[in-house]
Amino acid sequence: MNVAATRLFKSPVLLASLLTLSLATGCHKKQGPDPNSIGPVTAPSAPAPTASITADPLSIDLGQSVVLNWRSQNANVVTIDGIGQVNVNGTQTVSPSNSTNFHLTAKGDGGTVEANVRVTVNVPVAPTPPPADASNSGGDLGSDSAFHQNVPDVFFDYDSFELRPDATTAASQAAAYLTAHPAIRVIIDGYCDNRGSAEYNLALGENRANSAKSALVSAGIAASRIRVVSFGKEKQFCSDETESCWQQNRRAQFSIDR
Repeated sequence: MNVAATRLFKSPVLLASLLTLSLATGCHKKQGPDPNSIGPVTAPSAPAPTASITADPLSIDLGQSVVLNWRSQNANVVTIDGIGQVNVNGTQTVSPSNSTNFHLTAKGDGGTVEANVRVTVNVPVAPTPPPADASNSGGDLGSDSAFHQNVPDVFFDYDSFELRPDATTAASQAAAYLTAHPAIRVIIDGYCDNRGSAEYNLALGENRANSAKSALVSAGIAASRIRVVSFGKEKQFCSDETESCWQQNRRAQFSIDR
């Protein structure tokens, strides 16, 4: 060992300084990368939503129903115009009153998507009334004599309101004339002979008038064109106490309801 080394080990202060410098040099850590030098981290984008809507059937008549069926993916809010917010998948029965376009909107984190389905509603068209014939053009009701000639009264048996064969024939003739003259409205008066109470004959006269009305309706005349009145045993056509006279009083009489 030389003199310098001897002096070094004999000098405690100098030896401590050397040891401190050595430890500081050996324990120095490497510096990591600067966080500010790293760019922003981009989060993965949410998938775009998908949606569809169908209707079964696509065409209905007014008053019928249709079933809507819709499906969506990656959506958290689904709405249908006219219905409101619905489940993301579902079905619903609807009865639209006219042709309708059902518009669906599906919203999710990845955006918004739309879908549509159209349902056609067939609304019946009111039939066009047939044109008036030349003999009744302009709503002409014709003369009373022509009416009574073609729309004869019908007669009934005693205490009965059932149509006899001759009454059925008369009602058919009346229906044919009224069909050819659609502007004519009819009033049917029910009559009875003078036997029995006034209350009973009022009811019997009404039943006779309604029997004649039913015959016209069955032959195709609209019930709205016919009005019924009962006179019972009032306003007798004949006052003799004979069967032939009573028969004249047991009738349903037709006239123009002006």
